[in-house]
Amino acid sequence: MVGSRYARGREREYRAMSLLKQEGWLVSRSAASHGAVDVFAAKEGRLLLVQVKSGSARIGKDELQKLVEWGRSSNGDAEVWHFRSGGKVEKRRVYKAKQVEN
Repeated sequence: MVGSRYARGREREYRAMSLLKQEGWLVSRSAASHGAVDVFAAKEGRLLLVQVKSGSARIGKDELQKLVEWGRSSNGDAEVWHFRSGGKVEKRRVYKAKQVEN
């Protein structure tokens, strides 16, 4: 069992990265940033920004606004992934990128 809150959060971020890699995404983690985006992922010209939460943790209003700002300014999708007990993950899209016409 992982001890500190930081270590548990980091473990969930690595799990999110693993799930994304399995789907073919190129991923990177914003280590120890305490920012709005925990995981950055890119695939086929798309960008996904993920804030990871676990247990009873909730995303605050300011943090949510910053995550949406990141999505808007990078034209990437922004999601909050909440890892629940039993290994279930709930994904909530908070910003949908605009489609770019070629």
